[in-house]
Amino acid sequence: MSADEPVLRPARREDVPALVQLFTDDELGRTRESAPLATYLTAFEAIEADPNNTVYVLDSGGEIVGCAQLTIIPGLGRRGMKRALIEAVRVASRRRGRGLGRRLIGDLVAIARERGCGMVQLTSDKRRTEAHRFYGALGFVASHEGFKLALD
Repeated sequence: MSADEPVLRPARREDVPALVQLFTDDELGRTRESAPLATYLTAFEAIEADPNNTVYVLDSGGEIVGCAQLTIIPGLGRRGMKRALIEAVRVASRRRGRGLGRRLIGDLVAIARERGCGMVQLTSDKRRTEAHRFYGALGFVASHEGFKLALD
């Protein structure tokens, strides 16, 4: 690994402002990420307290250039199979197209495997057609239709 190669590590509280910046470095995120920093810090503390939840970052010499949240979900169905859910995947716009997303997802899949998961699942906004091609190229299959209910 070269000196400028980003390192995957669990996020720390001091990374939260950089994570919020990644969330807004996106046409969809610019309109939905407008809460005070304290809101994100509270959410991060809840994630950090849960052993089945981890926010990971790609750290390039102290600069956060990518992130994703990995949640391990115990299950009863499929003979008690554990699943991993990947959410909030972001790579800094100026760093896209360099294999960072492929590396991030590959590392998270490896962690899910180590944690005993039999499946990794994720969702992606229907408007993110480039992301859909990316996930398909990594072997993910759009096998289900997802549904959400906002509780605002």
